[in-house]
Amino acid sequence: MITSEAPVAKLPKDFIWGFATASFQVEGSLDVDGRGKSFWDDFSHIPGKTLDGGNGDVATDSYRLYKEDIALLKSYGVKSYRFSIAWSRIIPLGGRNDPINQKGIEWYSNFIDELLKNGIQPFVTLYHWDLPQGLHDRYGGWLNKEIVLDYQHYARVCFQAFGDRVKNWLTMNEPWCISILGYGRGVFAPGRSSDRNRSPEGDSSTEPWIVGHHVILSHAYAVKIYREEFKVAQGGQIGVTLNGDWAVPYDDKPENIEAAQHALDVAIGELDPIYLGHYPPYMRTMLGDRLPTFSDEELAVVKGSSDFYGMNTYTTNLCKAGGDDEFQGCVEYTFTRPDGTQLGTQAHCAWLQTYPQGFRDLMNYLWKRYQKPIYVTENGFAVKDEHNMTIDQALQDYDRVEYFRGMTAAIYGAILEDEVPVRAYFPWSLLDNFEWADGYETRFGVTYVDYATQKRYPKESAKFLVKFFAENIESSEPKLPPVGQVIENNKLAHGQGFGGGVSALVESVSA
Repeated sequence: MITSEAPVAKLPKDFIWGFATASFQVEGSLDVDGRGKSFWDDFSHIPGKTLDGGNGDVATDSYRLYKEDIALLKSYGVKSYRFSIAWSRIIPLGGRNDPINQKGIEWYSNFIDELLKNGIQPFVTLYHWDLPQGLHDRYGGWLNKEIVLDYQHYARVCFQAFGDRVKNWLTMNEPWCISILGYGRGVFAPGRSSDRNRSPEGDSSTEPWIVGHHVILSHAYAVKIYREEFKVAQGGQIGVTLNGDWAVPYDDKPENIEAAQHALDVAIGELDPIYLGHYPPYMRTMLGDRLPTFSDEELAVVKGSSDFYGMNTYTTNLCKAGGDDEFQGCVEYTFTRPDGTQLGTQAHCAWLQTYPQGFRDLMNYLWKRYQKPIYVTENGFAVKDEHNMTIDQALQDYDRVEYFRGMTAAIYGAILEDEVPVRAYFPWSLLDNFEWADGYETRFGVTYVDYATQKRYPKESAKFLVKFFAENIESSEPKLPPVGQVIENNKLAHGQGFGGGVSALVESVSA
């Protein structure tokens, strides 16, 4: 008797997967083709602001090597690439009355065309933390409501220049980080904080919430422009992407169950006005009149101003009641369970451990709470001490493979078992790159970058992801090459990297 097993369910054929980067983290060429300064240019040069003293002057040299990076993406078989536009390349001084830099527009236009030529959809972030220095100097940048008008102008220029080919837009990357890390903790540009050992100026009790408010307004009015002036003709979608990790009560005590919700209210709920029309009540209770309010006219623009939920998430925190850190909801975070065991595998970053169930739980929570399709726009892992390893050692990044094995299984379960509409997955990051205050010490890439030569080397995690998505997305034309087949011209030989022209590609993918 001939029997056949039921076909294994697969992710829908229109599921988008790719990799993510950000302009300041990869481009380099900071003084090329008319680009103006961002406030990260000088900030990263201040001694002590990055762990290793690194800066973004060269990064991964992707402004110059972009065709090689796109060839690498093609070799991985991705459907899409999430990248950001540097505001100061488009408008060097940033403002609505300042000159537009045509060379900057030309470079991004060529970049988008090269992606499309290789069958890769551009997924574009308008703002990924690199504010033009000119706006910060002129009126304080995000602290001043004037920025809403300048951001609208910048967004309109981008929609006009690129919207005929870009169908997926993100207005802002991680408003919590923009506001809290830049104007509260003071560890990101512009480095403002009440801590006078860190910054000579700033008020951590008020400025982060003002900045966050202006970020929401800038996002919302840019979306209004897109929907009213461009959406019908260009046929795209637009939204915002938030960072936010899952929160689990430390134990079953009522105060710790409540603490976990408070953590979510502040980490994710800061943007509830966009989805629900109001801040979480806990934020209002915690901050009182320090939390700004929207006018009725503004709220009408803000509410409903994202077509989807953009999700950046990396880990899960165990939450205890107590603590006075408003930036995490006056909640204590830990990875250590009551029995002394750890939640998961420890990353190089102190704030990150592997916990796939938390990822799945968070996707379910977001769908239930906001009823918006989810695009996972960042998710990744930094292997401990990878920066001290030889290249051969770093390529065997099995802790990162473990992480992605769990996270891809979580996506699979959320979509096919829980029926959560997760539409895309963009692991962070395509390349090792400049990791902001961590400099180059922390490596998140699925592709190793030798910063001395700028050669690229696929890690085992890249091979795992290529294999997973080749095997677990419903087939559609054009089909991906079978796993194990050389994707371009040659296999990646031992010790050979991508540099000076990409022709070598991924080896057989190990299970």
